[in-house]
This record gives sequence, C-alpha cells and structure tokens, in this order.
Amino acid sequence: MKMFIPYIATLVLFAGIDVVWLGFVANRFYRAELGSLMAQNFNVGAAVAFYFIYALGTVIFAISPTLASGTWRDALLWGALFGFFAYATYDLTNLATLKGWPMRLTFVDLAWGTVLTGMVSALVHIIAQKF
Repeated sequence: MKMFIPYIATLVLFAGIDVVWLGFVANRFYRAELGSLMAQNFNVGAAVAFYFIYALGTVIFAISPTLASGTWRDALLWGALFGFFAYATYDLTNLATLKGWPMRLTFVDLAWGTVLTGMVSALVHIIAQKF
C-alpha cells in the first residue's frame, strides 16, 4: 500500500504528459521522421501496457529508493538515468535493426524519455513525501 500513491501518481503524470507530447506537441515531428513506419492508428492495448509497466519500473528503480533515504534531486537523477537507459534500449535497438529509423528521432526521443522520467520521478517523490 505504501507504493500505491507513488505508482498511481507516476502512471497519471507520465502517461498524461507523454500523451500531450505525442498527440499534440511532437505529433508532426514523429510523423515526418517516421513516415510510412508510423501506424495510422496506435495500438491502445500496447500503449496502456507500456504505461503500466514503465510506471512500475520508474517507481521500483527511481522513486522508491529515494523515498527511503534521498531527496527529490536524487529522484530526478535516478529517474533521468532510468529514462535514459530505457529509451536508449528502444531507440538504439530500432536504429540498429530497422531500415529507415531516423537518427534525429533517436536523439529527440532519447532526450524526451530522459527528461520526462526524471521530471516525473522528482514530482512523485515530492508528492509521496506529503503522504
């Protein structure tokens, strides 16, 4: 139960901000970069599964350790590192294996995952300290 609030807060914040980013802010960029690689409609089930799993990973590897003996700055650092490694796995694997995967998209997406995960981890750390 102790991790329920951090998990829900991470899930809501991460998914909410990421949906705004992907749906409104960077939509044209991703479509331009990916071209025919990008599906017309996204797979809702896969997207939901990603957010549930990624939020859990963020809580386990970035937020939970800092709640016991750290600050929001520690959560920011560990979250950014978790985001960097997770997004690097995705983006660099795609760059290595998919014909036409753009280098520019790799850098933008990797930066986004790093910043977003770090920011959400720090915010959730602050929220969890209040409860």
